[in-house]
Amino acid sequence: MHDTVLPTLPAPVSSGRRLWSATRWLATAFFGGALVFAAVAFLKGDVFFLRLATEALIFGGLALSVDLLLGRTGLLPLGQALFFGLGAYVSALVLKEWSASFWVALGVTLVASAAVGLVGGVVAIRAKGVYFALISFGLAQVVSKVVYNTRELGASDGIIGVPGAVILPGLTSASPAGFFLVVLAYIGAVYLGVRYLMDTPLGRLLDAIRANEHRVAFLGFDPWRYKLTAFVLAAGIAGGSGALYPMLRGFVSPELMFFQVSGNAVINVIVGGTGSLIGPLYGTALLTGLRSVVGSFTAHHHIVIGVLFVTVVILMPRGLVGYGAPALQRWLDARRGSRQGRAAQ
Repeated sequence: MHDTVLPTLPAPVSSGRRLWSATRWLATAFFGGALVFAAVAFLKGDVFFLRLATEALIFGGLALSVDLLLGRTGLLPLGQALFFGLGAYVSALVLKEWSASFWVALGVTLVASAAVGLVGGVVAIRAKGVYFALISFGLAQVVSKVVYNTRELGASDGIIGVPGAVILPGLTSASPAGFFLVVLAYIGAVYLGVRYLMDTPLGRLLDAIRANEHRVAFLGFDPWRYKLTAFVLAAGIAGGSGALYPMLRGFVSPELMFFQVSGNAVINVIVGGTGSLIGPLYGTALLTGLRSVVGSFTAHHHIVIGVLFVTVVILMPRGLVGYGAPALQRWLDARRGSRQGRAAQ
């Protein structure tokens, strides 16, 4: 008597894992496209667009920190520019007064941003919903006004004449193509780190807090502790991105802490796709380029950005990546099914 051997069926693939596959393709396309752009711009000697793309990546890091709070934890930070501007000022002071090393400036900035994020998080995380948004906004306003009126920090003029950072022997932030690649590598490492973290139990808890904070507490976890962890991490990401700004532009100003910077970051996240992590980078690149192009024709480019934002919110509330990833995944599934059909024949 022969045993009946039942065919083994492949385990069903969850929609979340399938969308992660599409998001991975979109992330690969973004960073691969950035490398191609750098190569073309370098060969053409186009310094302006290299600098503009570098600035887009830097502000993309700020948007990524906003997405960590807004898209994955459910917290709307209207004052995230506080940490971006803080990172810029700390980096500028280190480069100008202490050391010209890229690594020293970045390391000191990350520690300072995380420390201030811990203090600010203890204050802000106790509030929920719109109250958290208002407290984060208020903290940024207070610090920006203090910096604006502090003569030792340049007051309203900020800090000018920041020297270029030495990254490696023979490579400084004054090199447009070289610094672009360094910033691209840094933002890529931050993205991969946050992407990995979201696949750990901590990331799943943050998603659960966004969905239902009370149920997380009922299961025995302290939501406040995990939200504070996310807040400190986001502060470090924003501060580290801000540290790159004076290396690129050679100056910092209190305007980096103003609400406009925080508001632009939130807009970049929503346009790119909230919660997708790669979406904020797409949104920042798109809107930075659009501001530059439209701004060359008219000073009223904010109207165009506003119309685009309203259109995306109404027609694509999940953002560009939120709609692009499912469409890409359907195409990948169809292509995979076609290959399996041909193999079966």
